[in-house]
Amino acid sequence: MPHGDGPARLRVAGVSRRYKRSGGSEVVALDSADFEARAGELVLIMGPSGSGKSTLLSILGLLDPPDGGQVFLNGDDVTSASEDARAKLRRTHLGFLFQDAGLIDRKPILDNTALPLIYRGVPRKERENRAQAALEAVGLADRMHHAPGELSGGERQRAGLARAIVCDPDILICDEPTAALDAATAQDVARRISEMKERGASVILATHDRDLMPLADRIYEMRHGRITETGAAR
Repeated sequence: MPHGDGPARLRVAGVSRRYKRSGGSEVVALDSADFEARAGELVLIMGPSGSGKSTLLSILGLLDPPDGGQVFLNGDDVTSASEDARAKLRRTHLGFLFQDAGLIDRKPILDNTALPLIYRGVPRKERENRAQAALEAVGLADRMHHAPGELSGGERQRAGLARAIVCDPDILICDEPTAALDAATAQDVARRISEMKERGASVILATHDRDLMPLADRIYEMRHGRITETGAAR
């Protein structure tokens, strides 16, 4: 399975992030990190809890600016983009899947899935059609009218994935999406995530689960805020 072709779709160069502890001491969450992901590529970011994975994802996802270094999206330097500009870029280019799926309990799965389309101004009927198609793609066509509380853990993660892909994002960012799942369900969710790269997306998946390594085109290891590309398990 080859790497994606062409230039990096999402790249960070020398990014750093520091936080102040309550006592005034400083924590270096990221230390001069370099990273890239190309179109049609699944990239794993591996490392234990506290290694800086989630901090890196927040910068890659344009949720949080770095203290130093640069962030490039499709070749454009977006490091100093305003909060409004970052929000627009997220709506246009990015999809997110987190460990707890982040579904709204009082809304059926169909409405949860359609939610990102509201922010894009998509008409109601088109929202419903696209949400149904996304749920069918993750095997939840028969559960779309159920509430999140009526779904298993794996089904909730697949519903979260449907919501993440309903806008057909260029980049899909996943933070520990299989951590709370049993091994078989985790493999199913990961396989469905990896299908996004076949559609040309850049898929970035942070995990400590080494069982997911065979899915990767590129693997980065994180330790104490530093990141190293280690290749792929092929």
